Amino acid sequence: MAACLDLPSRIPMASRWRRRRMCILFAEHPAPAALRSVSGSGAFLETNARPELGSRVTLRHPEAGSIAARVSAVSDGGIALAGDSKAVAFALAVITMDMSNGS
Repeated sequence: MAACLDLPSRIPMASRWRRRRMCILFAEHPAPAALRSVSGSGAFLETNARPELGSRVTLRHPEAGSIAARVSAVSDGGIALAGDSKAVAFALAVITMDMSNGS
């Protein structure tokens, strides 16, 4: 006999898009981070972590790998990261993963 779970409709489930963009931010401690935008010049993450402005961190994407970056802005909604010359390749890998996995 299989168990059946009826979830109330008011509880939102993570979309496939959101699950693919969940990353781990390594600053003082590992923290979950939702990748909201990414480009060759940087990224914006929604996270509860608040590393210091200018500090070096590592962002690990589950499919695109890891990249070292510098915290370029801190706000209530998250943090912005500035990348180095490897940021373009990382951004392309993230975008490619999203495109190849469908929506």
